[in-house]
Amino acid sequence: MRLTIFWERMADHFGESYADSFARDHVMTELGGRTVREALDAGWETKDVWRAVCAAVDVPADKR
Repeated sequence: MRLTIFWERMADHFGESYADSFARDHVMTELGGRTVREALDAGWETKDVWRAVCAAVDVPADKR
């Protein structure tokens, strides 16, 4: 998954401004105790980060 697609999906689910806040501030056990931004900066694949977000916040199946 391209990073631009990832951020489009984040904005679609959370809204434009909250997506960035969530990515910076929400520590996720699904990402090994990292935030979305930390996981991406650490080299995690965007598809794996998106799957973790989907699992953590119950993103509807049609938006996964």
